[in-house]
Amino acid sequence: MKKTLGDILVEDGVLTEKDLQDSLKSQAKSNAPLTHILQKKGLAGEVDILKSLAKLHSLEFQEKLELEKMEDAFRLVPNKLIQKSRVVPFALNKKTIKVAISDPTDLHPMDDVRTFLRGYRIEFVLVPEPEIMRIIHQHYDTTTSDTKELMDEMDGDFGDLGDALDSDALDLSNEAPIIKMVNVILSQAVSERASDIHIEPYEKALIVRYRVDGILHKVLSPPKSYHAGISTRVKIMSNLNIAENRLPQDGRIKLKLAGKDVDIRVSIIPCQYGERIVMRVLNKTDQKYSLETMGLYSDMLKTIRELIYRPHGIILVTGPTGSGKSTTLYSALSELNTEERNIITCEDPVEYQIDGISQMQMQEKIGLTFASGLRAILRQDPDVVMVGEIRDQETARISIQASLTGHLVFSTLHTNDAASAVTRLVDMGIEPYLITSTVLGFMAQRLVRTICPDCKTPYKPSAKELESLGIKSKDLKNGHLHKGVGCSSCMQTGYKGRTGIYELLVMDNAVKQEVLRGSDSNKILEVAKASGLSVLREYGIKKVIDGVTTPDEVLRVT
Repeated sequence: MKKTLGDILVEDGVLTEKDLQDSLKSQAKSNAPLTHILQKKGLAGEVDILKSLAKLHSLEFQEKLELEKMEDAFRLVPNKLIQKSRVVPFALNKKTIKVAISDPTDLHPMDDVRTFLRGYRIEFVLVPEPEIMRIIHQHYDTTTSDTKELMDEMDGDFGDLGDALDSDALDLSNEAPIIKMVNVILSQAVSERASDIHIEPYEKALIVRYRVDGILHKVLSPPKSYHAGISTRVKIMSNLNIAENRLPQDGRIKLKLAGKDVDIRVSIIPCQYGERIVMRVLNKTDQKYSLETMGLYSDMLKTIRELIYRPHGIILVTGPTGSGKSTTLYSALSELNTEERNIITCEDPVEYQIDGISQMQMQEKIGLTFASGLRAILRQDPDVVMVGEIRDQETARISIQASLTGHLVFSTLHTNDAASAVTRLVDMGIEPYLITSTVLGFMAQRLVRTICPDCKTPYKPSAKELESLGIKSKDLKNGHLHKGVGCSSCMQTGYKGRTGIYELLVMDNAVKQEVLRGSDSNKILEVAKASGLSVLREYGIKKVIDGVTTPDEVLRVT
């Protein structure tokens, strides 16, 4: 009898037999692939699943690839096929060529590769999809027109601005210089994991900056004379008025970059020396929301799961703009997203679409506010409701009423810590007894950059550094902390990716008593600490000791 993926995962010790049977029951109800269910439940990671899939299909598994060693192999397969099918030929030895694939059940890419590599012996190797996409992006960074070369090409002819946008924007070979310039800016932003692109005109300069892992980096400075052409190109791509340059405009661009669906929110404002453009890059293909990927330690993850599976109440996530609140909410909703639940959201804007969840875009210009949207949602028989942000008393009151009538409500508040969220609600005019009877917990969070795994190095911290963190040398693992020294993989910053640090205030009896007494946030925090609350900085220090991030990062955000 042929083994299944589940059998191999149990054999390898990744799953218990009970885990497998529970997951198979969930699969029978939802018809979702078993791999999705295992990852959603946090029972198996992508690498564990791929290793077992490799065994199942008698393939080699490789977690990392090196671009420098694969140029000869890369040339044998057309670029279009590599982008479309997401395959990477990475090793050539005489007449044997190794090709990286991420899904052994998808036969079409493998058939296409065989067609183009007739005469070669092909060995397919299973590699995680993010690693394949990293190699594709790096390859195009070296083989498509470099931005400096583009600037040499540009002679003031802005080319055909009406160029079709449906084709992959990485295919730059036949496009006019301005179009090439804009497309390279966009494609490079995606390959470098930028969340925002800034195009900033000054008196004598034009600056292009990317925000990567929360920090802005200057990447390009084209001549100021190109600004009008770039601005016009962006407006055409986002369906804005190219003749209007006195008023702010907002638009949206939808593109394919190296096979990825990318949504770009465009904001243009008039400034002293021309229009300033900021583009928020939303990489829809790469987004996988899961509580396991948020950087939560097991004890807090267990508590959060207990809260989100309550039948009714309010869970509030707090923090400044860009602290990952939306990601936390999406991760919680993804966990609850089953056929048995009706989940509806009010958002401004809807950043990512999640199958199985009804998401409503707020339109304040026509009167569709969070408050009016929430009222309408409650007539749609929801089980779980997410409100993008509680901004005023009306929205707060409707949220409380929703939780009192048996709904689970998720929302966000702009406060610096969890305890301050209580006083913020009181300031809005919400009575303390309503807060204690509806709110399940407040979660404050920040994002810190993680140390680049490719250049991570241990070092012995100074006494002053330890003092700034409030820890002693005996608390360290092997007497060392870690930092990134900088490499090509992390743009010489020493950091790659971000993780969260958290502060979870659960509304237990002791905290409820302080809220009902009208205590200030300091007193509430003191009582919560006695019950085991770990504040943001303490949570960050744990991650410093574990070698996830650096002291500078934790001190920067806390």
